[in-house]
Amino acid sequence: FYLIGGYQQDMTYLVAGAAGFIGSCFAKICSERGFQVVVLDALTYAGHRENLAHLANVHLVVGNICDGPLVLDLLKKHRPVAFVNFAAESHVDRSIVAPTEFITTNIQGTFILLNAALEYWQSLDGQEKAAFRFLHVSTDEVYGSLGSVGKFTENSPLAPNSPYSASKASADLLVRAWHHTYGLPTLTTNCSNNYGPRQFPEKLIPYMIHCALVGKPLPVYGDGGNVRDWIHVEDHCLGILLALERGTPGSTYCFGGDAERNNLDVVRTICQILDRQRPRPDGKSYAEEIQFVKDRLGHDRRYAIDDSFAQRELGFTRRYNFESGLEETVQWYLENQQWCNSVLKNEQKN
Repeated sequence: FYLIGGYQQDMTYLVAGAAGFIGSCFAKICSERGFQVVVLDALTYAGHRENLAHLANVHLVVGNICDGPLVLDLLKKHRPVAFVNFAAESHVDRSIVAPTEFITTNIQGTFILLNAALEYWQSLDGQEKAAFRFLHVSTDEVYGSLGSVGKFTENSPLAPNSPYSASKASADLLVRAWHHTYGLPTLTTNCSNNYGPRQFPEKLIPYMIHCALVGKPLPVYGDGGNVRDWIHVEDHCLGILLALERGTPGSTYCFGGDAERNNLDVVRTICQILDRQRPRPDGKSYAEEIQFVKDRLGHDRRYAIDDSFAQRELGFTRRYNFESGLEETVQWYLENQQWCNSVLKNEQKN
């Protein structure tokens, strides 16, 4: 068993949004460690039962984080040592077209979770109260856009530039306020771009793989020069566990991949991997299908994270480098086309 907040126990985690990409990876790691995981997920287009079906010790409750009585009931029933919130609307393009859902889920939803967590935590005593943590998973996008040099740290000012990042920054501030005002033992983590298995095919890497395999053009925004720092989803989730185990309540921890790549280079690398692993019948390179399209509104130019604080305070390390991690990720999608087809059908139903 692991030690959280100085209290050793048979671990139960309540995890919101764990039927999605990052949350299901976190649930998988917890399951492998023998922890009990109770998942609260609304199963929107980005959340899928398939992501959890293979996991032991994981119980799915279909429900919305905006349902305060349900959240409080789950806390009281399962008495988790930690409440981890992955639940969020997270696609920037969708936030530009339809921001209302982002305000509702990311801001109001976080507010409701915090209120439920506070009521539950205040009902606890002794070691159980001392051990409890509320961890909010956020993004580096809350810090805005970088120039050609420098990296984000935990002390970077919030400067969100999209409806999505503004809603996440708002949620980050609520979490901070619930700690400083009420004493709720919160933790916030901000990560760079994640990649890996089971990411819904709307994000750059799985979307490009999907388009390539079905013979569609590979659309790249603007000049393709926008830079992102890529972290493998497993490295990110292990960092979250470290924050739960070793983090100081009220603190923020940043996790990056130390792998800055511009979007065009990422797409070209995907094409090179596909050329090796799944050559086109006509013998041409998938890169010939790259097409530059009109840039996204308010497109941030560069993100990068300095996670030296997490390395010092938590012992955070990375297991994956981007090239080998991307190779494994492409291979996973090639071997799991049934999963891709299933989640895309689910999106159409939603």
